[in-house]
Amino acid sequence: MSPRLDLALQSGLDLSQPLSVLGPTMDNDLSNLPPETQVVQPFKPFHDHFAAQGFNTTPETGEPCQDVIVILPRAKALARSMVHQACQRASGLIVIDGAKTNGVDSLLKDIRKRVDVDGPIAKAHGKIFWFRSKPEAFADWAAPQAQAVDGFRTAPGVFSADGIDPASALLLKSLPQKLGARIADLGAGWGYLSAEVLKLTNPRALHLVEADYIALACARTNLADSNAQFHWADAVSWKAPEPLDTVVMNPPFHTSRAADPELGQGFIKSAARNLTRNGSLWLVANRHLPYEVTLADSFGQVQEVAGDNRFKVFHASRPRV
Repeated sequence: MSPRLDLALQSGLDLSQPLSVLGPTMDNDLSNLPPETQVVQPFKPFHDHFAAQGFNTTPETGEPCQDVIVILPRAKALARSMVHQACQRASGLIVIDGAKTNGVDSLLKDIRKRVDVDGPIAKAHGKIFWFRSKPEAFADWAAPQAQAVDGFRTAPGVFSADGIDPASALLLKSLPQKLGARIADLGAGWGYLSAEVLKLTNPRALHLVEADYIALACARTNLADSNAQFHWADAVSWKAPEPLDTVVMNPPFHTSRAADPELGQGFIKSAARNLTRNGSLWLVANRHLPYEVTLADSFGQVQEVAGDNRFKVFHASRPRV
Protein backbone atom coordinates (compact mmCIF):
# COMPACT_ATOMS: atom_id res chain seq x y z
CA MET A 1 0.00 0.00 0.00
CA SER A 2 1.07 3.60 -0.49
CA PRO A 3 3.18 4.59 2.53
CA ARG A 4 1.18 7.79 2.94
CA LEU A 5 -2.17 6.00 2.68
CA ASP A 6 -0.99 3.29 5.06
CA LEU A 7 0.08 5.92 7.61
CA ALA A 8 -3.21 7.81 7.22
CA LEU A 9 -5.21 4.62 7.88
CA GLN A 10 -3.10 3.94 10.96
CA SER A 11 -3.76 7.52 12.07
CA GLY A 12 -7.54 7.17 11.96
CA LEU A 13 -8.62 7.61 8.34
CA ASP A 14 -11.65 5.32 7.93
CA LEU A 15 -12.55 4.44 4.33
CA SER A 16 -15.90 2.96 3.35
CA GLN A 17 -17.17 0.99 0.38
CA PRO A 18 -18.06 1.57 -2.37
CA LEU A 19 -14.53 2.94 -2.71
CA SER A 20 -12.92 4.28 -5.87
CA VAL A 21 -9.30 5.17 -6.67
CA LEU A 22 -8.68 7.72 -9.43
CA GLY A 23 -5.47 7.71 -11.44
CA PRO A 24 -3.16 5.20 -9.73
CA THR A 25 0.01 4.18 -11.56
CA MET A 26 2.15 1.08 -11.20
CA ASP A 27 4.09 2.98 -8.53
CA ASN A 28 0.99 2.82 -6.32
CA ASP A 29 0.54 -0.43 -4.39
CA LEU A 30 -3.20 -1.02 -3.88
CA SER A 31 -2.86 -4.68 -2.85
CA ASN A 32 -4.24 -4.10 0.66
CA LEU A 33 -7.43 -2.48 -0.61
CA PRO A 34 -10.50 -4.71 -1.03
CA PRO A 35 -10.77 -6.28 -4.52
CA GLU A 36 -14.19 -4.69 -5.02
CA THR A 37 -12.49 -1.29 -5.01
CA GLN A 38 -13.02 0.44 -8.34
CA VAL A 39 -9.91 1.74 -10.10
CA VAL A 40 -10.36 4.51 -12.68
CA GLN A 41 -7.35 4.63 -15.00
CA PRO A 42 -7.54 5.74 -18.66
CA PHE A 43 -3.92 4.81 -19.50
CA LYS A 44 -4.07 1.30 -20.96
CA PRO A 45 -0.88 -0.23 -19.46
CA PHE A 46 -1.80 1.00 -15.97
CA HIS A 47 -5.44 -0.02 -16.48
CA ASP A 48 -4.39 -3.55 -17.43
CA HIS A 49 -1.98 -3.72 -14.48
CA PHE A 50 -4.77 -3.21 -11.94
CA ALA A 51 -7.28 -5.31 -13.86
CA ALA A 52 -4.79 -8.20 -13.68
CA GLN A 53 -4.76 -7.78 -9.89
CA GLY A 54 -8.51 -8.38 -9.82
CA PHE A 55 -9.72 -4.81 -9.29
CA ASN A 56 -12.89 -3.52 -10.93
CA THR A 57 -11.06 -1.32 -13.44
CA THR A 58 -12.53 1.24 -15.84
CA PRO A 59 -11.06 3.97 -18.09
CA GLU A 60 -13.88 6.40 -17.35
CA THR A 61 -15.43 7.94 -14.27
CA GLY A 62 -17.43 5.18 -12.67
CA GLU A 63 -20.59 4.81 -10.63
CA PRO A 64 -21.47 6.86 -7.52
CA CYS A 65 -19.53 5.75 -4.47
CA GLN A 66 -18.99 6.50 -0.80
CA ASP A 67 -15.31 7.50 -0.73
CA VAL A 68 -12.72 8.37 -3.36
CA ILE A 69 -8.91 8.37 -3.31
CA VAL A 70 -7.37 10.74 -5.86
CA ILE A 71 -3.77 9.99 -6.87
CA LEU A 72 -2.48 13.39 -7.89
CA PRO A 73 -1.25 13.71 -11.51
CA ARG A 74 1.37 16.16 -12.75
CA ALA A 75 -0.94 18.42 -14.75
CA LYS A 76 -2.64 21.08 -12.62
CA ALA A 77 -5.77 21.34 -14.79
CA LEU A 78 -6.19 17.56 -14.73
CA ALA A 79 -5.69 17.43 -10.95
CA ARG A 80 -8.43 20.02 -10.42
CA SER A 81 -10.82 18.24 -12.77
CA MET A 82 -10.20 14.97 -10.89
CA VAL A 83 -11.08 16.65 -7.58
CA HIS A 84 -14.27 17.91 -9.19
CA GLN A 85 -15.07 14.43 -10.54
CA ALA A 86 -14.43 12.88 -7.14
CA CYS A 87 -16.80 15.31 -5.43
CA GLN A 88 -19.48 14.63 -8.04
CA ARG A 89 -19.30 10.89 -7.43
CA ALA A 90 -18.62 10.54 -3.72
CA SER A 91 -20.98 11.13 -0.83
CA GLY A 92 -18.30 10.67 1.83
CA LEU A 93 -14.58 11.38 1.92
CA ILE A 94 -12.25 12.68 -0.76
CA VAL A 95 -8.66 11.61 -0.10
CA ILE A 96 -5.84 13.36 -1.97
CA ASP A 97 -2.48 11.57 -2.15
CA GLY A 98 0.30 13.29 -4.04
CA ALA A 99 4.02 13.92 -4.40
CA LYS A 100 5.56 17.33 -3.85
CA THR A 101 6.81 17.27 -7.43
CA ASN A 102 3.19 16.91 -8.60
CA GLY A 103 2.09 20.06 -6.78
CA VAL A 104 0.41 18.59 -3.71
CA ASP A 105 1.36 21.56 -1.51
CA SER A 106 -0.18 24.05 -3.92
CA LEU A 107 -3.34 21.96 -4.29
CA LEU A 108 -3.67 21.61 -0.50
CA LYS A 109 -3.44 25.39 -0.14
CA ASP A 110 -6.15 25.91 -2.78
CA ILE A 111 -8.48 23.29 -1.29
CA ARG A 112 -8.13 24.72 2.22
CA LYS A 113 -9.64 27.96 0.91
CA ARG A 114 -12.80 26.06 0.03
CA VAL A 115 -13.35 23.27 2.58
CA ASP A 116 -12.11 22.05 5.96
CA VAL A 117 -9.22 19.63 5.55
CA ASP A 118 -8.12 16.77 7.79
CA GLY A 119 -4.53 15.62 7.99
CA PRO A 120 -2.36 16.47 6.23
CA ILE A 121 0.28 13.80 6.72
CA ALA A 122 3.70 14.22 5.11
CA LYS A 123 5.76 11.17 4.11
CA ALA A 124 7.93 9.93 1.24
CA HIS A 125 8.33 13.36 -0.38
CA GLY A 126 4.59 13.98 -0.51
CA LYS A 127 1.40 14.55 1.46
CA ILE A 128 -1.98 12.96 1.98
CA PHE A 129 -5.08 14.78 3.24
CA TRP A 130 -8.84 14.39 3.10
CA PHE A 131 -12.10 16.28 3.35
CA ARG A 132 -15.86 15.73 3.14
CA SER A 133 -17.26 15.79 -0.38
CA LYS A 134 -18.71 19.19 -1.21
CA PRO A 135 -19.48 19.33 -4.95
CA GLU A 136 -20.57 22.97 -5.02
CA ALA A 137 -17.20 24.06 -3.60
CA PHE A 138 -15.36 22.81 -6.70
CA ALA A 139 -17.87 23.50 -9.48
CA ASP A 140 -15.41 25.83 -11.22
CA TRP A 141 -12.79 23.05 -11.33
CA ALA A 142 -14.76 20.97 -13.83
CA ALA A 143 -13.01 20.12 -17.07
CA PRO A 144 -14.29 22.26 -19.95
CA GLN A 145 -17.05 20.68 -21.98
CA ALA A 146 -15.22 21.42 -25.21
CA GLN A 147 -11.53 22.34 -25.01
CA ALA A 148 -10.24 23.16 -28.48
CA VAL A 149 -6.87 23.96 -30.08
CA ASP A 150 -6.69 25.10 -33.71
CA GLY A 151 -10.05 23.48 -34.38
CA PHE A 152 -9.15 20.18 -32.67
CA ARG A 153 -10.77 18.92 -29.50
CA THR A 154 -8.38 18.24 -26.62
CA ALA A 155 -8.75 17.66 -22.87
CA PRO A 156 -6.89 18.48 -19.64
CA GLY A 157 -3.90 16.22 -19.05
CA VAL A 158 -3.55 14.78 -22.55
CA PHE A 159 -0.27 15.28 -24.38
CA SER A 160 -0.01 18.68 -26.10
CA ALA A 161 -3.44 19.72 -24.82
CA ASP A 162 -2.73 23.42 -25.35
CA GLY A 163 -1.36 23.39 -28.88
CA ILE A 164 -0.10 21.38 -31.83
CA ASP A 165 3.14 19.66 -30.90
CA PRO A 166 6.02 21.16 -32.95
CA ALA A 167 7.63 17.75 -33.43
CA SER A 168 4.47 16.38 -35.05
CA ALA A 169 4.26 19.48 -37.24
CA LEU A 170 7.87 18.91 -38.36
CA LEU A 171 7.18 15.26 -39.16
CA LEU A 172 4.15 16.22 -41.23
CA LYS A 173 6.28 18.49 -43.43
CA SER A 174 8.58 15.54 -44.18
CA LEU A 175 5.92 13.03 -45.26
CA PRO A 176 5.50 12.09 -48.92
CA GLN A 177 2.06 12.26 -50.51
CA LYS A 178 1.98 8.54 -51.19
CA LEU A 179 1.97 6.52 -47.98
CA GLY A 180 0.14 3.38 -49.07
CA ALA A 181 -3.28 1.92 -48.41
CA ARG A 182 -2.76 0.77 -44.81
CA ILE A 183 -1.31 3.26 -42.35
CA ALA A 184 -0.97 3.37 -38.58
CA ASP A 185 -0.27 6.29 -36.25
CA LEU A 186 1.31 4.81 -33.13
CA GLY A 187 0.74 7.02 -30.11
CA ALA A 188 -1.86 9.01 -32.04
CA GLY A 189 -2.88 11.26 -29.15
CA TRP A 190 -5.87 13.47 -29.95
CA GLY A 191 -5.39 12.86 -33.65
CA TYR A 192 -3.55 15.85 -35.14
CA LEU A 193 -1.06 13.83 -37.19
CA SER A 194 -3.69 11.35 -38.36
CA ALA A 195 -6.07 14.11 -39.39
CA GLU A 196 -3.35 15.73 -41.49
CA VAL A 197 -2.36 12.37 -43.00
CA LEU A 198 -5.96 11.94 -44.18
CA LYS A 199 -5.72 15.31 -45.93
CA LEU A 200 -2.44 14.28 -47.53
CA THR A 201 -3.47 10.87 -48.81
CA ASN A 202 -6.50 8.59 -49.07
CA PRO A 203 -5.69 5.31 -47.29
CA ARG A 204 -7.97 2.33 -47.23
CA ALA A 205 -7.39 2.12 -43.48
CA LEU A 206 -5.79 4.48 -40.97
CA HIS A 207 -5.27 2.94 -37.54
CA LEU A 208 -4.97 5.31 -34.59
CA VAL A 209 -3.29 3.49 -31.70
CA GLU A 210 -3.33 5.34 -28.39
CA ALA A 211 -2.97 4.24 -24.76
CA ASP A 212 -4.70 7.31 -23.29
CA TYR A 213 -8.45 6.66 -23.41
CA ILE A 214 -9.28 10.35 -23.03
CA ALA A 215 -6.96 11.40 -25.86
CA LEU A 216 -8.43 8.69 -28.09
CA ALA A 217 -11.95 9.93 -27.32
CA CYS A 218 -10.84 13.36 -28.56
CA ALA A 219 -9.39 11.76 -31.69
CA ARG A 220 -12.73 10.10 -32.45
CA THR A 221 -14.28 13.56 -32.48
CA ASN A 222 -11.48 15.08 -34.54
CA LEU A 223 -11.50 12.44 -37.30
CA ALA A 224 -14.91 12.00 -38.86
CA ASP A 225 -13.65 9.59 -41.51
CA SER A 226 -14.95 6.09 -42.18
CA ASN A 227 -11.43 4.84 -42.95
CA ALA A 228 -10.16 5.77 -39.48
CA GLN A 229 -10.02 2.91 -36.98
CA PHE A 230 -9.42 3.60 -33.29
CA HIS A 231 -7.52 1.27 -30.96
CA TRP A 232 -7.25 1.84 -27.21
CA ALA A 233 -4.02 -0.11 -26.82
CA ASP A 234 -0.38 -0.05 -25.81
CA ALA A 235 1.43 0.61 -29.08
CA VAL A 236 4.44 -1.41 -27.89
CA SER A 237 2.42 -4.64 -27.91
CA TRP A 238 -0.31 -3.77 -30.44
CA LYS A 239 -0.79 -6.10 -33.41
CA ALA A 240 -2.26 -4.64 -36.60
CA PRO A 241 -5.22 -6.55 -38.11
CA GLU A 242 -3.22 -6.75 -41.36
CA PRO A 243 0.35 -5.84 -42.38
CA LEU A 244 0.87 -2.11 -42.79
CA ASP A 245 2.39 -0.10 -45.62
CA THR A 246 3.38 2.85 -43.45
CA VAL A 247 3.71 3.75 -39.78
CA VAL A 248 3.97 7.37 -38.66
CA MET A 249 4.73 8.28 -35.09
CA ASN A 250 5.85 10.83 -32.56
CA PRO A 251 6.33 8.37 -29.70
CA PRO A 252 6.23 9.34 -26.03
CA PHE A 253 9.44 8.94 -24.08
CA HIS A 254 8.20 8.99 -20.50
CA THR A 255 5.28 7.81 -18.38
CA SER A 256 6.51 9.76 -15.35
CA ARG A 257 8.95 12.63 -14.88
CA ALA A 258 12.00 10.54 -15.77
CA ALA A 259 12.78 10.03 -19.47
CA ASP A 260 12.52 6.40 -20.60
CA PRO A 261 14.03 5.91 -24.09
CA GLU A 262 13.03 2.23 -23.97
CA LEU A 263 9.43 3.32 -24.51
CA GLY A 264 10.17 4.88 -27.89
CA GLN A 265 12.46 1.98 -28.74
CA GLY A 266 9.51 -0.33 -28.11
CA PHE A 267 7.42 1.72 -30.54
CA ILE A 268 10.11 1.30 -33.21
CA LYS A 269 10.18 -2.48 -32.74
CA SER A 270 6.36 -2.59 -32.88
CA ALA A 271 6.39 -0.65 -36.13
CA ALA A 272 8.86 -3.09 -37.66
CA ARG A 273 6.74 -6.07 -36.61
CA ASN A 274 3.57 -4.62 -38.11
CA LEU A 275 4.93 -3.43 -41.47
CA THR A 276 5.05 -5.35 -44.74
CA ARG A 277 8.49 -6.32 -46.07
CA ASN A 278 8.45 -3.16 -48.19
CA GLY A 279 6.88 -0.97 -45.52
CA SER A 280 8.16 2.35 -44.18
CA LEU A 281 8.41 4.06 -40.80
CA TRP A 282 8.36 7.85 -40.46
CA LEU A 283 9.47 8.88 -36.98
CA VAL A 284 10.10 12.17 -35.20
CA ALA A 285 11.90 12.35 -31.87
CA ASN A 286 13.68 14.74 -29.55
CA ARG A 287 17.26 15.05 -30.74
CA HIS A 288 18.79 13.70 -27.52
CA LEU A 289 16.92 10.39 -27.60
CA PRO A 290 19.08 7.36 -28.54
CA TYR A 291 16.95 5.70 -31.21
CA GLU A 292 19.56 5.18 -33.92
CA VAL A 293 20.76 1.75 -32.75
CA THR A 294 17.23 0.39 -32.43
CA LEU A 295 16.34 1.74 -35.86
CA ALA A 296 19.42 0.10 -37.39
CA ASP A 297 18.63 -3.20 -35.63
CA SER A 298 15.01 -3.12 -36.80
CA PHE A 299 15.33 -1.81 -40.37
CA GLY A 300 17.64 -2.43 -43.29
CA GLN A 301 17.69 1.19 -44.37
CA VAL A 302 17.56 4.26 -42.08
CA GLN A 303 17.97 7.90 -43.03
CA GLU A 304 17.63 11.13 -41.09
CA VAL A 305 15.60 13.26 -43.50
CA ALA A 306 14.92 16.43 -41.51
CA GLY A 307 15.59 18.07 -38.20
CA ASP A 308 16.66 21.07 -36.18
CA ASN A 309 18.37 21.65 -32.86
CA ARG A 310 15.38 20.14 -31.00
CA PHE A 311 14.05 17.31 -33.18
CA LYS A 312 15.11 14.74 -35.76
CA VAL A 313 12.99 12.99 -38.40
CA PHE A 314 13.84 9.50 -39.64
CA HIS A 315 12.63 7.47 -42.59
CA ALA A 316 13.25 3.75 -42.08
CA SER A 317 12.42 0.98 -44.54
CA ARG A 318 12.93 -2.75 -45.14
CA PRO A 319 11.97 -4.03 -41.66
CA ARG A 320 14.16 -6.90 -40.51
CA VAL A 321 11.43 -8.90 -38.72
